[in-house]
Amino acid sequence: MSWTLSLALSLALTTPAAALDVLAGVLRVDYPSLLPISRYDLRPGDLGFAGAILADEDNATTGQFLGHSYETVTRSATPETAEAALEALLQQGVRFVVVDARGPELLALSDRAAAAGALVFNARASDTALRDTECRGNLLHIAPSDAMKADAVAQFAIWKNWPEWMLVAGSNLTDQSLAEAYRRAARKFGAKITEERVFVDRGGARRTDSGHVLVQRQLPVFMQGAKAHDVVIAADASDYFAAYLPYHQWDPRPVMGSAGLRPVTMHGAHEAWGATQLQTRFEKLTRRVIQEEDYNVWLALRVLGEAVTRSASTDPEVIETYILSDAFELAAFKGQKVTFRNWNGQLRQPILLYDGRITVSVSPQDGFLHQVTALDTLGLDRPESNCTAFQGGSQ
Repeated sequence: MSWTLSLALSLALTTPAAALDVLAGVLRVDYPSLLPISRYDLRPGDLGFAGAILADEDNATTGQFLGHSYETVTRSATPETAEAALEALLQQGVRFVVVDARGPELLALSDRAAAAGALVFNARASDTALRDTECRGNLLHIAPSDAMKADAVAQFAIWKNWPEWMLVAGSNLTDQSLAEAYRRAARKFGAKITEERVFVDRGGARRTDSGHVLVQRQLPVFMQGAKAHDVVIAADASDYFAAYLPYHQWDPRPVMGSAGLRPVTMHGAHEAWGATQLQTRFEKLTRRVIQEEDYNVWLALRVLGEAVTRSASTDPEVIETYILSDAFELAAFKGQKVTFRNWNGQLRQPILLYDGRITVSVSPQDGFLHQVTALDTLGLDRPESNCTAFQGGSQ
C-alpha cells in the first residue's frame, strides 16, 4: 500500500466522517428445476436474501460510528424477467448489485449495470470463463470458480497420495464444463485420470419411491470393470447422480467432487476461526442453517461495507478501485483475510472440504506454494487468465 493511500485511509478513519447512505440490491434469478435428490437440499424461500439481512446488521455495527447507513433491496426474478428486475433496482438508485444467477444471465445483467455505472458482485456463477475470456470490468466474483473448487479437491487428493483418479461426469453441458475443470486440476497438480465415464441424464424425477432401488442396481454395473484408481471424482453440476455414488460403486473407493467430500464456501457445521458466532447469529435470524448462497451474499455485502468504511465513498468506481487495491482485506471466518485478484476480479478465499457433517480439511493445502499467496494456487493465476477488462496492478 502506498504512503499516500495509507495516509488517506488514516485520515478517513480518524477525522469526522460525512454521513453516507449505502443503497445496495440483491437480485436472485430463480430457474425452473426438478426437485433435488434429497429433501435436505430443498431451497428455502429466503435463500441468499437472509445473508443480505445479516450483512446489513454487521455493516451497521461499524457504520453507526461513522454516520453510515446501509439498506439492501432484494428482488427475485425468472430468467425472462431478470433484466426488468435489474432496471427497477437501477431506477431506485441502486449502484451496487449482488447477483445470484447463472452465467448467461449474469453477463447480460452485468452489461446493463455497466451502462448505468453500477458495480456487480457475482454470488453464484462458477463458470471459469467468467474470470477469463468472458470477464467484465464491473463484475467482481464472490463465488469461487469451478477451477478453484476443482483445485481445492485436487490438492487434498495429492496431499493424501491419491494421484490416480476415475472421473465420472454427467452428460449435461454444465457437468462437462465441471469435468474439464477437474482435468485441468489433474494436469496442474500431477494427478492421472486413469479412466473417464459419462452418466447420461435421461430426465424424469430423481427422487421417487423406487429411485434408490434402481440406482442400487444401475450404478455398480455402470462402475464395473474400471481401471485401477485411488479415488472417484464426480462432476455432476446438475445434481443427477453423484449423491448416489458413495456406497454404490463396484470397487470401494472414496468419492470427491460433487458428492462425498465436496468443496464449498461455507456450511452450517463450520465452527473454526470464530465461525460459530456467524452461525448462531444466522440461525437466530432465520431458524435454519446457513447455505453457500447465504454466505456468498453476506460476504459480497461485507466487502462493500468494508470498502465504504475505508474509502469514505459510495462512488462505484472509487469502491471498485479500493477493493482491487493492495489495501483491501476482510475477515471471512476462514482463518485468513480474503482479498481480490486485480487481474480478473475474483475473490481469493480458502475452500472448505465438507463431507456432509464436518469440515474435513481446508484448501489450499500445506506444501502448495506460491510467490504471492497460497490462495493463488486455487483457480486461474495471473499468467493463466486471459481477462483484459481490468488494469491489473501488483496484487
